[in-house]
Amino acid sequence: MDLKQLFNDDDAVSPVIGVILMVAITVILAAVIASFVLGLGDQTQTTPTASFSFDYDADDNEVAITHDGGDPIAASELYVRGTTDSGSGGTDLSGDNGNWKSGNPSGAVSGSNSEVVAGDSATVDIEDGFQAWELNVVYISDEGDSSTTLSSDSGSNA
Repeated sequence: MDLKQLFNDDDAVSPVIGVILMVAITVILAAVIASFVLGLGDQTQTTPTASFSFDYDADDNEVAITHDGGDPIAASELYVRGTTDSGSGGTDLSGDNGNWKSGNPSGAVSGSNSEVVAGDSATVDIEDGFQAWELNVVYISDEGDSSTTLSSDSGSNA
């Protein structure tokens, strides 16, 4: 066997292997492009970022929760949850269906009544007899696949 002829002979590279590689690359590329075109490539949902302040009024025995800034949040996705020293165990203190409720006198949401934006507030009544309480402003997406506590506060009636 002639060694020079072995190096010059390119018959060992099969055209079938080249075709198989080209088809494989084409299929993979088509799958990646299709996933992004059909919206399967980027389905991450972001949790809103917002800051809330809590103002306890001892005379009226209530806490005003105010959206101080950050992302607007759909009112249907914002909840106020809380517990008291008597162990109310995460009872919704927010009123109607657990959603952010209208607080008197400031109202709950902006003009469209669909989003809670900076300056909007809600009032939570703390029943007499409770010596300590904890409130959480909780975001739960309408789909229910994402939730987080955006802000929390605790206090005492004593």
